[in-house]
Amino acid sequence: MADTLTKLAYQALQQGKSLVGVAHKEVSTKLMELVAPKGAPKTRPIPPQMLMDLQAANAALMEIDWDEAEQGLYPTSLLFDAPWLDWAARYPMVWLDMPSTWNRRSERNVSDLPADVESDNYPDYYLQNFHHQTDGYLSDHSASLYDLQVEILFNGTADPMRRRVIKPLVQGLRAFAERPASQLRVLDVATGTGRTLRQVRAALPQAQLVGLDLSSAYLRQANRWLSQLPDELPQLVQGNGESMPFASGSMQGVTCVFLLHELPGDARHNVIDECFRVLEPGGVLVLADSVQLADSPQFETAMDNFRRVFHEPYYADYIRDDIASRLSAAGFSGIRATSHLMTRVWSATKP
Repeated sequence: MADTLTKLAYQALQQGKSLVGVAHKEVSTKLMELVAPKGAPKTRPIPPQMLMDLQAANAALMEIDWDEAEQGLYPTSLLFDAPWLDWAARYPMVWLDMPSTWNRRSERNVSDLPADVESDNYPDYYLQNFHHQTDGYLSDHSASLYDLQVEILFNGTADPMRRRVIKPLVQGLRAFAERPASQLRVLDVATGTGRTLRQVRAALPQAQLVGLDLSSAYLRQANRWLSQLPDELPQLVQGNGESMPFASGSMQGVTCVFLLHELPGDARHNVIDECFRVLEPGGVLVLADSVQLADSPQFETAMDNFRRVFHEPYYADYIRDDIASRLSAAGFSGIRATSHLMTRVWSATKP
């Protein structure tokens, strides 16, 4: 009975988040069309069949999320883990931030970054307003709103989609079953505000976790979120995924979530090569990012609208890229891939 009630509570929570996300986007879009019509993107209407496919994929995602918690891959409490009071306090800031976002869209200004940014410290492709985000990824203000904005974007399914990396990661780490769990090192590339690390910590409470990100502001936010956890604080390192400051063979697991679509093709290649380098033989890499045209052609309109609404200069190239071939070229074997709603997950092993 307790499990049934918990599942019903989880389903109600997800439905509530979905309704909030849809309502927010509808109201904000109407307001933008009224106040800043030049900034309103020209999106394509969603075909009825695609809407039904999205609803079915969403239901399947919720089912697998619940099932994997029941299997013990991560605690059921993780399904409800979110800083609700903090997000409620920050929600008005999302609205207050919108006029500047609309203005950037109207002016097609994608280089509106803080004046004190030292551009030599970052690759050129990073120095822009992805998603038309205020300050790009380079301020505490941006970092403070990011998780809430992503929750709204994905109608409350961001964490369930992130959690799809846990099963292949846990399974891959069984290659080191003879070692104490405390000796396993798992790196999260482009960790951002640390949401993926927080998910992984719940599944691997004894492992050594490391987060790498280019943004010091986002790492500060990650430290705030992760310091609330009772277990060992993950190590947070500022650095570029194309040239990681870690020794070769020093990690047993690597995750990378929602990064590849924001990289040009050569940078994607470099990041995958670096993931291979830092893994110990037998180690596992798990990537999660947007679905692509090859695996989810039924969602082509949604992918195209995402590109139209948000500044994502490399997304059109990404959704046509062959990530499995890139993994194979880097030296990985045992490559597997699955899709969950709008997320594609790849896992691969370093021989």
